[in-house]
Amino acid sequence: MKWDRIRGARVFLGPEMQSLLAPPLLASLLLVGLTARAQAPAERGERRMEAIRVEQGPRVDGVLDDDVWRRIPFTSDFMQKEPDQGKPASLRTEVAIVYDAEALYVGARMASDKPEDIETVMTRRDESGSAERFILSLDTYRDRRTAYSFAVTAAGVRVDWYHPQDDEYTRDSSYSPVWQARTTQTAEGWVAEFRIPFSQLRFSKAAEQVWGVNFNRYIPRRNEDDFWVVVPRDVTGWSSHFGELTGIRGVAPSRRVELVPYVSGDLQANSGANPRAGTPFESRRPYSGRAGLDAKVGLGPNLTLDATVNPDFGQLDADPAQVNLTAFETFLEERRPFFSEGSQLFSNDEYGPVWFYSRRIGGPPRLSAEADFVESPRASTIWGAAKLTGRLSSGLSLGALGAFTGDAFADTYDFATGTQDRVKLDSRTGFGVLRAQQELGDGGSVVGATLTTMQRGIGEARLLTRELAREAYSGGADFRLRLLGGEYFLSGFAGGSLVRGDPAAILRLQESSARYFQRPDQRYVRVSPEATALSGYTLGAKMERVSGEHWLWSISAGAVSPGFELNDMGRLNTADDIDVDVGLTYRETDPGRFLRNWELTLSAFTNWNYGLTRQSSSLSLNGSVTFPNFWAGEFRATYMPRALSDSLTRGGPLMQSAQGLDTEFTLTNSYSDTTRWTVGGGAWTYESGSRGGFVTASLTLQPHRRLRLGIEPNASLYTDGMQYVDTLEGGRAETYGHRYIFGSVQRREVALRLRANLFLTPDLSLEAYAEPFASSGTFGSFGELERAGGRSLRRYGSFTRLADGGLEVADGDSSFQLYDPDFNIRSFRSNVVLRWEWRPGSTLFLVWQQDRYMGLARGNPLAPRSLGDALSSPGGHTFALKLNWWFPAG
Repeated sequence: MKWDRIRGARVFLGPEMQSLLAPPLLASLLLVGLTARAQAPAERGERRMEAIRVEQGPRVDGVLDDDVWRRIPFTSDFMQKEPDQGKPASLRTEVAIVYDAEALYVGARMASDKPEDIETVMTRRDESGSAERFILSLDTYRDRRTAYSFAVTAAGVRVDWYHPQDDEYTRDSSYSPVWQARTTQTAEGWVAEFRIPFSQLRFSKAAEQVWGVNFNRYIPRRNEDDFWVVVPRDVTGWSSHFGELTGIRGVAPSRRVELVPYVSGDLQANSGANPRAGTPFESRRPYSGRAGLDAKVGLGPNLTLDATVNPDFGQLDADPAQVNLTAFETFLEERRPFFSEGSQLFSNDEYGPVWFYSRRIGGPPRLSAEADFVESPRASTIWGAAKLTGRLSSGLSLGALGAFTGDAFADTYDFATGTQDRVKLDSRTGFGVLRAQQELGDGGSVVGATLTTMQRGIGEARLLTRELAREAYSGGADFRLRLLGGEYFLSGFAGGSLVRGDPAAILRLQESSARYFQRPDQRYVRVSPEATALSGYTLGAKMERVSGEHWLWSISAGAVSPGFELNDMGRLNTADDIDVDVGLTYRETDPGRFLRNWELTLSAFTNWNYGLTRQSSSLSLNGSVTFPNFWAGEFRATYMPRALSDSLTRGGPLMQSAQGLDTEFTLTNSYSDTTRWTVGGGAWTYESGSRGGFVTASLTLQPHRRLRLGIEPNASLYTDGMQYVDTLEGGRAETYGHRYIFGSVQRREVALRLRANLFLTPDLSLEAYAEPFASSGTFGSFGELERAGGRSLRRYGSFTRLADGGLEVADGDSSFQLYDPDFNIRSFRSNVVLRWEWRPGSTLFLVWQQDRYMGLARGNPLAPRSLGDALSSPGGHTFALKLNWWFPAG
């Protein structure tokens, strides 16, 4: 027997679990020992071009009439990837590169047999839509793993992104450099001209630069994708296939200093009754102002320091409305530029734990207050944040981030007693993240490590000490080895966590939905009320074949110990897990008579807890097809057999989960079409009486080249026959003296996302987003779990709704009370933004935001007037102005 002691919990690793984990871990350790030299990198591109040095760069006007463009040779010979891979491009594309002491210049001529048919629909910055476009990709470190891409559409819209991996379709759109591009249409086609300052690129300090380079022209009306160097369809790769760009000499990485100060102000107005009416806060001023600063400073040739003071993110879209009936947190997409830009430097290639979830910083306060009137901040105030990112000439990539947030308070008022209070919901908190990743040779293999820390200045605040940890640490090491030229990858990770706090806060973590140490029918973990710390570990390994003509596969295994905890800095739904996942794919990438390409994937997944109870299993069949007209479809069918869940009773005993079938499909038209549509849906059925489905659709219209309209309706209607409601005392011996109460809930939900975009110029746009949303749940057929380990419910009799909002439930000759779990919600969120990049890197935002909400006693959100009710719900308006300036100070 082997024991692993965790403070606050004791975990027994039995022989069954040791034998389960040993094979994948042993294989991982053996393969990690392979040196970088044993890896055969992808065959290097044979194509080469030379950049020509000029004393003064050409004027960027999209005409290419400067003398320098007349004197130098242009390269062409583009090949198709679509529709006929390997054939010469049907239209001629020519490109040349020159540079001066400050910037790289790219000139491109795109010929057309019908210039009037060139697609020039306008989009916003960083969106290409269905317009024809030309793309430059640069591997400035020549590491054959990462790359920058710069694109311009025939309408003159600039788009840029970063490839954090050697994968053509893995893109980080948060990369936001300051550069210029202009286009013009001619009698022969169209012309593009770029100016990319060296200060916006990262590269090694060398007398002569050798970069990877590729060019791409996309012609939507022909569904044609032309490349200077084609990465075959059956290969997963990108920068490892680039040609070479030579001739760049005497250019050093910039010691850049960029400053972006801003000023902003907002005015708030209420719709309907003033929510502060009758409270001491009724006369609060409805307006506010703020100022802040973003800075970017080059430290040496390869590192960049980004700092922000009092950041403002008021111009961002609102998060979509959701109703969550699970015990687990809903994770949202990061939209704030400071945190999203360069975020790939803080991740471990999408495999392994999410050590850092940036929305922890500046998110809503962790606690809530209770009173007749409560006014809480939606987000914690970020005093300041800084991050250091870059890549050294040794191949070591670094990402370090620190941030500080202030105290958060809620104002409360009790109408009966006239009591006014200010309740502290969160304390000043410091966050820190450090990520380092080292490349191994030139084969694209990497090893990395991540460390995170959180320090919360709670002091003696009683509410906070009972609920929140004072400090948290987590981190681990990982690797991703590229084998046989990128055909195979071996990945793995291992790490741990430590959380410290007062006993009440650590007890809350032990009993949280991530672990449920208090489960009465398990013996391998124990609740420790006196513990002041909680620690745990995680590890895993994955082997996969990612390139090949037909067959691809993957196999992975991982473990998360019961005491592992990430949710002060990262993302974690459940600990106490052992997973095994296998997948097998067959695909056809060569176009046939009826299909352009298709693939089928069969995958199986099984999860156990550390007591070796199988908690869940699934067997899935996934498929995708692309038709000759470039329409595409996907489907999924998943079968889930019965298992014993340790989370359905939310801290109670094991409960059998029902077997069932879940299906889903989507169908979309060609990406090159100006009018885009998607339809989808799904249905599921389980033996517990749970069944339902959903439908979704989207339609994007371009009635004018400068106007785009979008509508995305979706609706769902289903019954969950076993929805957890509450746990009460007074239960039977078969359920350890507790009542684990469930009910059948009928859920109806409808939402309508509306978008309108007016693009006056590539740098001036008016964009509107609105989402009315309605959701309801009606509970009935209440009952309690009949016995631990079973699935049957002992149903109660009738129930009566009480005046105070509760339920009186009859149970034979006795009765008891429950809270009423029914809900009926109306929500409306909207954002209208005027965005004007009035000079490169400097932007003006005018914003109008609405946030309306109403909870109704009863109702059906699928009724015709439901979304109209959302529009008329009470709420607030916020009008904001933000102006920032970009100063390239060095």
